[in-house]
Amino acid sequence: MDHADLRQQLVRHANRLQPLGLATGTSGNLSVRIPLGAFGGMLITPSGIAYDTLQPADMVPVQFTGPGTASWQHALDPSSEWLMHQAVYQARPEAGAVVHGHPTYATVLAIQGLEIPALHYMVAAAGGAPIRCAPYHTYGTAALSLAAVAALEGRKACLLAHHGLLAFEYNLDKAMWLAAEVETLAQQMVMCLSLGGPRVLPDAEIAVVVDKFSRYGLKSR
Repeated sequence: MDHADLRQQLVRHANRLQPLGLATGTSGNLSVRIPLGAFGGMLITPSGIAYDTLQPADMVPVQFTGPGTASWQHALDPSSEWLMHQAVYQARPEAGAVVHGHPTYATVLAIQGLEIPALHYMVAAAGGAPIRCAPYHTYGTAALSLAAVAALEGRKACLLAHHGLLAFEYNLDKAMWLAAEVETLAQQMVMCLSLGGPRVLPDAEIAVVVDKFSRYGLKSR
């Protein structure tokens, strides 16, 4: 797939963030991995631009120049969270797209520093349980990037304390689906907490579902 197609995909999915409840205003950001230079790179949504005004040409190519370093030559700056996106790509070779948003229920849990346990088998879509909450660090910093990568160990999604959620998958369609699924799980968690807390499935059952997801069903979506 060439960069023109990827740019179109980023614009299309960026305009889905607010209808899906994954972002408000100009919050949230998306990226896709691209081959660019010796260390690779990404196309990422620009900083501070309203989603409904985005054009394919606004997507910013960011070239990775080393661990935690990058360069770009574009009229617009990349998302202020470009460093977190880069950290995911550099730590997880299987990541082809990254979604970051501030959906209400995931953010409520993140404000409380809570993780999402195995309250529903769909937690396996994120790689297993629990979906962890990374500790708080200022947005756009190396510290936040490191904390996010640590929370993603063995997972494809995490919460970010006092911030929101982060999810990755092998392509943008799948990453958007996963981000929305994590928000659904977060809503279920918040509602369960109002009833005294969730009943959780055993680790062995989640392992079974993770294995099933790896071989069929969601893999093809």
